Amino acid sequence: MPMADIKYIKGIGPAKSAMFNRLDIFTTSDLLHYYARTYQDRRPNKNLNDFKDAQSVCFKAQVLRTQVIPARTIGIFKAFVQDEKNNVFEATWFKRRARGYDVFAQIKKDFSIGSYVWLVAKREDKNSFLSNKIIVDEYYKPTDPELHLHADAIVPIYALTQGLTNKFFRQTMARALGTYLEEEKEILPPELLKKRQLLTIKQALKGVHFPSSIAELENARKRMVYEEFLLMSMAWAIKQKQEKIDEKQHRYELKKHLLTPFKENLPFTFTKAQTRVINEIFKDMLSPKPMTRLLQGDVGSGKTIVALSALLLATENNFQSAFMAPTEILATQHFITLKNQLKNLKVNVEILTSKTTKKNKDKILKDLQEGKIDILVGTHALIEDKVKFKNLRFIVIDEQHRFGVKQRAKLRSKARHIDMLSMTATPIPRTFALALYGDLSVSTIDEMPPNRKPVETLQLNQNAALELLKEEVKKDHQGYIVFPLIDESDKLELKAAKEEFEKLQLALPDIKFAMIHGQMGGQEKQKVMEDFLNKKSQVLVATPVIEVGIDVKNATIMIIQNAERFGLASLHQLRGRVGRGEAKSICVLVAGHTSTLAKERLDILCQTNDGFKIGQKDLALRGPGEILGTRQSGEIELKSADLIKDKDVLEEVVQDKEELFKQDPMLLKEEHQPFKKRLQELYQKYWSFIDLG
Repeated sequence: MPMADIKYIKGIGPAKSAMFNRLDIFTTSDLLHYYARTYQDRRPNKNLNDFKDAQSVCFKAQVLRTQVIPARTIGIFKAFVQDEKNNVFEATWFKRRARGYDVFAQIKKDFSIGSYVWLVAKREDKNSFLSNKIIVDEYYKPTDPELHLHADAIVPIYALTQGLTNKFFRQTMARALGTYLEEEKEILPPELLKKRQLLTIKQALKGVHFPSSIAELENARKRMVYEEFLLMSMAWAIKQKQEKIDEKQHRYELKKHLLTPFKENLPFTFTKAQTRVINEIFKDMLSPKPMTRLLQGDVGSGKTIVALSALLLATENNFQSAFMAPTEILATQHFITLKNQLKNLKVNVEILTSKTTKKNKDKILKDLQEGKIDILVGTHALIEDKVKFKNLRFIVIDEQHRFGVKQRAKLRSKARHIDMLSMTATPIPRTFALALYGDLSVSTIDEMPPNRKPVETLQLNQNAALELLKEEVKKDHQGYIVFPLIDESDKLELKAAKEEFEKLQLALPDIKFAMIHGQMGGQEKQKVMEDFLNKKSQVLVATPVIEVGIDVKNATIMIIQNAERFGLASLHQLRGRVGRGEAKSICVLVAGHTSTLAKERLDILCQTNDGFKIGQKDLALRGPGEILGTRQSGEIELKSADLIKDKDVLEEVVQDKEELFKQDPMLLKEEHQPFKKRLQELYQKYWSFIDLG
């Protein structure tokens, strides 16, 4: 693909070039393949009284009069305008005032009485269809030579970074298309273009950025979606072929000197589903080919104990194992669980995270390299270059969707022919698995332990929720109160959660509260968790760091504050922290203002405890990006495709990929060379661990 530097496009210098680089746009080809996140239909054939929510509309209007309202920090400019159907609107702009110059000087000039302008605006009160007050996002003069890029058209809206505007981005895109489009080479095999009646790359790029109609946009988008899916599917097909050729240099034996006492010491027996899945995993591990297996099961179905059985098979064969989890809380909980389950067995388990002290880390790294550690539990810290194993043969990756391809591969690259078990509580449809992972082996725990009782889920106000909490504490039970936190580094949100914690202590002085959040040190977190486990505290106030990993059988109530701010899968994960003992458990959803979508999520949670049903609904409501890890570090990002909306195209791709792979598995034919070259570029950028040859 052409690789002209982005800075050579007219209007882009070094400063603007750096802004584009932040969007992973370095070349003109990168820019042309940077697709809009959404589109606005700014054609003026809409009835302006038919505003929907905060949706922008575009129309041409005549200026009747203007007004500047002085303010200390934010200046306000108003213009009363009349559209072609004689509707009068009060249009408002807000601009931060600056000392020394008039921030509205240009707008005043453009909005002279009687002049015409194109406005892109939304209702000031989106809940009132009768309001004639609008807030202006953009405006254009009819004489603007590039008006067709911004108004009176179907307009692309791009995801941007600070310093760039959509107006400038569209202008830059139009220049790039005019100058560099002809250099774009077709990569799709000719037979597939014809078979699926797809647009050529030049037609598709023009149509996906500046479509002349909805039909052209849909056809252009379908072609780009097909290309993304085919690249992804073919990459995994090649990788799977390589893995099938490889043979492990090591072998396992069922010695049972660890597995038998471990099983005998368990306070429960395996469910039929757990036994079946353990046998599937053991069969893979005992085979000469490296294992790549996904273990999926609902929250509380017993995935960790299944993984522990596989870890012990590796340990009793004198092999080392790694157990990687996405958060320190989850890694710590796994570490505590493993230590408790293995306390009577000669198995050395250690934990390594970013919060591990230097002294402890140095000792762990030394012991690991000398083979003194059997199982190392940790977070992303496990993939650091300094972490070297003596005899690593088996890895477990929990909540696999939270890691990117590159991260998973880096852990796997610590040794040759490693067996890998990934775990998830999110069900992955077969079509998605084929496209995203090739012929991935999937084991499913479709049965809950017999002592697991369904958790009753209620939507209540704050006072009613706290009354239920007091009742549970009186029964000598424990509970959780979870506050939303978008990011553990968000100091304002964390401060608000801490303030609520202090209010709870004052309001309920008879209850022993404790708090846990992601900014705590590792040892501090571990102490809080162990104190809660040992009933030294009664209620654990937390941020979503406890979404996965906490296992306290005496906890019977989960209160989720501002539940509307959580995704459906996260709510189900949080609910899964209770209902682990014999007593009846309750999950209380305390919601603020809820949108229709948020209400639908909360209603679903109250109707079912079936994680697979919830996972499927979550896919439909929220999309698969976060769920399947396609937006994680090192993944081939789905720039245009949507695994839910485009499932029909995905099914076509899976069929075509299989035919293409049978005909030309290493893409050696001349007509397949452009496609192969594009795959090689992706490997260099993301997937260097796959050898295309």
